[in-house]
Amino acid sequence: MPPGADVPTPGAGELPLPPLVDHHCHGVVRGDLDDAGFEGLLTESDAPAAPGTSFFDTQLGFAVRRWCPPLLGLDAHCPPERYLARRRALGWEEVTRRLLRAAGIGTFLVDTGLPGDLTDPAQLAAAGGGTAREIVRLEALAERVADGTRSASSFLTGVDDGVRGAARTAAGFKSVAAYRHGLDLPAEPPAPARVAAAASRWLADRAPGGRLADPVLLRHLLWSAARTGLPLQLHTGFGDPDLTLHRCDPLLLTDFIRAVRPTGCTLVLLHGYPYHRNAAYLAHAFPHVYADVGLALAHTGARAEAVLAGFLELAPFGKLLFSTDAYGLPELYVVGSRLFREALHGLLSRWVADGAWARADAERVAALIAAGNAHRVYGTGAASGPRTGAGAEPGPRPGPRPR
Repeated sequence: MPPGADVPTPGAGELPLPPLVDHHCHGVVRGDLDDAGFEGLLTESDAPAAPGTSFFDTQLGFAVRRWCPPLLGLDAHCPPERYLARRRALGWEEVTRRLLRAAGIGTFLVDTGLPGDLTDPAQLAAAGGGTAREIVRLEALAERVADGTRSASSFLTGVDDGVRGAARTAAGFKSVAAYRHGLDLPAEPPAPARVAAAASRWLADRAPGGRLADPVLLRHLLWSAARTGLPLQLHTGFGDPDLTLHRCDPLLLTDFIRAVRPTGCTLVLLHGYPYHRNAAYLAHAFPHVYADVGLALAHTGARAEAVLAGFLELAPFGKLLFSTDAYGLPELYVVGSRLFREALHGLLSRWVADGAWARADAERVAALIAAGNAHRVYGTGAASGPRTGAGAEPGPRPGPRPR
């Protein structure tokens, strides 16, 4: 089945879109979830809902109940317990296939840096009827190297080899420095002596499986990836409680953006919300900076159109990229893609009706944001590199998204 085959064709007056490129997403849970496990994946919180409340009572929860039940043979807005019972009756594999095929995504660029028993890129692509490439998470790469050595020199050699090796097959890199430290890092690459000293300290103090949060090593990873010339995704803005939100404002990256420009690296600012206008400004001001509209649209639900309008105020239209940031639940692919389509159509059709935009321009810009910009940035068009194969061996089943 070709990508997007299960998605209804546009009606009269609707903007036609190509199969979407989801340039930032994650695997889904390979197994049936109980009610609490499902609901825990509807939030960025790392805790259960407050007593007497439910994460279904959110914009994202309502969007799931609007868009997903009909794909499983139920009425839209059916009660959560009926939806979850139907989901279990069908089984996770059938649910995943139905929902991913309905999302209209042709290309998945998958951040493989999260632990858990998740579908790898090849499995995600097979279920969704599309293609997939890997996005390599820098901190996870460094932590895997650290698991095998206590020597700073061998660690740094391993990281260098790992980054260069990943650059041969991956579509790009991703950093969660925003979580591990914040984006208020010095802009310049750290001196080799400082990197070596930081590696020695971190390895000496690190417990098995410990996370990398040293600011010198985080900067070293950013610059190592930038020098490959591949796109570098940077988490900004909204996320789980591991981050300190005011330290995730993309404007804190301004000096780094200036410093890294000579490398030729494209920087993609993920999410942004509630600083999405700041991300749009940076995409406006710097030719190598792009902004992502993912995550924010899903979590703002019925208000997604207003959030997308904020991105479109300043960002050049060739600098915005669609994503879902879906993790754990195939429902998040459906919600992310449907809210994007609805918000984009609502905005652009109104501007056409008002005479501000020509219809042909609206259709062209819609196709750019949906897929064309990502194909250009990541080289995922017809002449792009090979699909990603099987990922790492599955680990334990995930809870709230670990960073």
